[in-house]
Amino acid sequence: MILLKEARQRAENDARMHGYYLHPDPEFLRNLLEGLTRNEDRYGYPSCPCRLASGKFEFDRDILCPCEYRDADLEEFGFCYCALYVRKDVHEGKTSIVPIPERRPMKKQTRAYAKVVETSTEMQPHVPSTESEQPSNIEMKMWYCRQCGYMCFREDPPHVCPICKAKAEIFAEIIITTQVLTPIRRVKE
Repeated sequence: MILLKEARQRAENDARMHGYYLHPDPEFLRNLLEGLTRNEDRYGYPSCPCRLASGKFEFDRDILCPCEYRDADLEEFGFCYCALYVRKDVHEGKTSIVPIPERRPMKKQTRAYAKVVETSTEMQPHVPSTESEQPSNIEMKMWYCRQCGYMCFREDPPHVCPICKAKAEIFAEIIITTQVLTPIRRVKE
């Protein structure tokens, strides 16, 4: 079981490392951290506390907290989708927190909803089984940041490079092709 103290420490370390702050309201912050710990206990990974997770890591990879949409939200609005991470001006009360648009593509949201509905008509969270799971049909690609050289293997390029903060448009897909060579047999004369 993940402790609230551990979740808070991870979030504080990440915020400090990226120059962000945690939500200034202690009660709201505690609710978000409780959601994170609940999701981590339920799924085995800390999915975003304000988004529906499928329970399948490969479907939810983009919403592991801090989610891949956080930096773009902070840059544009001053806080992330669930407002766990905020900029300094928001932390100091100079900018208000209001609902912001969801950046997660509908295709990815739909997969999470479909997985939950498939599991139960009562909308119970999906608990991964050991052997009965069918392989997913996610097409993973290799992406390369043309600015700093960061490489990752995922379905879509990151919205923001975790190293140099370049936008998704800077990423290029790496396509690898291989050629199988057949050995030449020499015939003895």
